[in-house]
Amino acid sequence: MRISPATAQLGVIIALLLAWEVGARSFGDPLFISPPSHVVSALIELSKDKEVVAAVIVTCWELVIAFALSVVIGLTIGLIVGLHRFTRGAAYPIILLLYAMPLATLLPLFVLAFGIGTASKIAFGVSHGVFPIIVTVAAGVQNINPILVTSARSMGANRRQILTSIVFPHMIPSFFTGMRLGMSAVLLGVLLAELYVSQAGVGHFTSMFTENFEPQKLFALVAVLAAIAVTLNETCRRAEKHFSRWNAS
Repeated sequence: MRISPATAQLGVIIALLLAWEVGARSFGDPLFISPPSHVVSALIELSKDKEVVAAVIVTCWELVIAFALSVVIGLTIGLIVGLHRFTRGAAYPIILLLYAMPLATLLPLFVLAFGIGTASKIAFGVSHGVFPIIVTVAAGVQNINPILVTSARSMGANRRQILTSIVFPHMIPSFFTGMRLGMSAVLLGVLLAELYVSQAGVGHFTSMFTENFEPQKLFALVAVLAAIAVTLNETCRRAEKHFSRWNAS
């Protein structure tokens, strides 16, 4: 009997949850770890807490705005860097240097520039998400076969036609790879900002539940964050599948 991948994945998840339940009940300290059954109960309880629900909504909006800005900025700069030799030589090393920096050390600068409100979380999230998109877009543009561009120009194609018919279709895999990396980085940046300089959002409640030794609520919030990340990742996957239909063969 052949088992489908979806069935195998479901079986692995169930097995892990059962092992977690047994291990937490048998050997875990209730101050530090909770079984999944307690996490589900805490999740139901948190869904009735208006402050927590409002915090989740705020975090979702911050993530969406920061991710959208990262995509727009990253795509624009990535195209400029990838298409122009002078810009690539002048700016690309600086971009790679900034990408390699531990941006968490710059959080105080963002607080000074944007305050402790929503703007600093969005800006810090953008600072994390924009660089993977720039790097992957620039690399995707560079990997386009130059013969295609030369052939299009020889047949009278203008710059707009080259962008829409050659550059954009061939950079889609790299672009969506950057989007997925950027999405994870944006989530990290927003949560870091909420953990250290905020009294609202999921990060604030995560810190509060940790300090109060409430692992069941902490794991419940982690489950919410995981659901948000999976939803964003699945949205990117479906968009990539839609825009890559021409390359299905």
